[in-house]
Amino acid sequence: MVGTTQFVKKIRDIMRNDPGINGDAQRIEQLSWILFLKVYDDREKVWEIEQDDYESIIPEGMHWHEWAQDRKDGKALTSDELLDFINNQLLPTLKEITVTPDTPISKAIVKDAFIDTNNYMKNGVLLRQVINVVNDVDFTDPKDRHLFGDIYESILKELQSAGSSGEFYTPRALTDFIAETLKPKLGQRIADLACGTGGFLVSSLNILKKQVNTVEDRKKYNNAVFGIEKKGQPYILAVTNLLLHDVDNPDIIHGNSLEKNITEYTEKDKFDLIMMNPPFGGSELPIIKKNFPSDLQSSETADLFLALIMYRLKDDGKVGVILPDGFLFGNDGAKLNIKKKMLSDFNLHTIIRLPSSIFSPYASIATNILFFDKTGPTKQTWFYRLDMPEGYKHFSKTRPMKLEHFDPVRKWWNDRHEIKDDNDNYKSKAYTPEELAKNNYNFDLCGFSTETEEILPPFELMNKYQKERKELNAKIDKQLAAIKKLLEEDD
Repeated sequence: MVGTTQFVKKIRDIMRNDPGINGDAQRIEQLSWILFLKVYDDREKVWEIEQDDYESIIPEGMHWHEWAQDRKDGKALTSDELLDFINNQLLPTLKEITVTPDTPISKAIVKDAFIDTNNYMKNGVLLRQVINVVNDVDFTDPKDRHLFGDIYESILKELQSAGSSGEFYTPRALTDFIAETLKPKLGQRIADLACGTGGFLVSSLNILKKQVNTVEDRKKYNNAVFGIEKKGQPYILAVTNLLLHDVDNPDIIHGNSLEKNITEYTEKDKFDLIMMNPPFGGSELPIIKKNFPSDLQSSETADLFLALIMYRLKDDGKVGVILPDGFLFGNDGAKLNIKKKMLSDFNLHTIIRLPSSIFSPYASIATNILFFDKTGPTKQTWFYRLDMPEGYKHFSKTRPMKLEHFDPVRKWWNDRHEIKDDNDNYKSKAYTPEELAKNNYNFDLCGFSTETEEILPPFELMNKYQKERKELNAKIDKQLAAIKKLLEEDD
């Protein structure tokens, strides 16, 4: 088994030579369905041992071990023969698998995973090389699976720099901190209603796994998490992620959480814990907005998800949600009504202001974590500003945020008190609902200085500096010319 860096580098180097792969996003999408089939095939080996009557939903001849294995006997599919099989037999067959309401989740996910899947590679020899690299991983071997967890995390991180795909990846430090704070327990139902690649679900599972001691605990673990994801690529990554974490029935729906009228949700549709990072800045069709009460209809996707959370949270349930600064200081009708509802119907107890570069290089938007629960109306809301750790100007792909950077919050969490910074501005302070109402429900409190450093991609940064240097040189030349003229006049 190769190491994390070697695996990712090998795949990247092979795919870069293929004329059909255009950029990181396509490379990751191509690798996603290949990994899914390999992981699923290895999980089926386990299910066949555990279940005497197990029958695969994948048709004969389409299983990974039937066509992808290279026994070095010259019989393995490669070149045009491999391309023809994948393009004209494998993918069409998997997309047309028959699924009924009685089909177990563990089988239905195969069809869902391949509905939007494409084979971008055009060189069959290179495709065979990629398959062979993946084939070296044995997901039934604990050592390989542990190491592959690191490989998988590395692949997910690359989504941050793969264009718009970055929206589907929330840094592990954030998902781990929120899960750690909400303290999931076996027997609870945990949801992410825009789950992307499944980061929050996996952070929860890592906590729950330590609580598994009996067969009954194992069943609770297997049914603990639920996700919905709209886009095909992150959906398949999320399903694979859960399979890798021993969830036999990954309860993840390939669809849009906002498509159902939220007033129709019943108690069985609600959750004990909801943690998520909803899409920012997006907008939905007018027909989607009609699924919400008129006073909560918003043009901002994140607002709609926040309203959805309120309708899908059980009594005594808890929430940790990441929202942009725009929600905090926004005062349009829907945002205002959502804030009022949150304070009157829920306990909005904590808002953590986060540094703006956490999602760099994908985005430098300023974000916050809102923690609230359904235990009664809000009595006070604590705000806490998490400053950049010492020695950091900003986070980046090479120096990302780590869980340990939340240590100041952890220390403060159980010993809440007001804090002022060196400029005598509040870094932490509690406000009552009445005080927030007097402030016109502007939650932009205990924030950062308005003078923030702009984080730009390297080439934009170079262009910016070159422009500034050109302007500075022009000013210097002008001043020198003026001085020279004065000297000449003196002569």
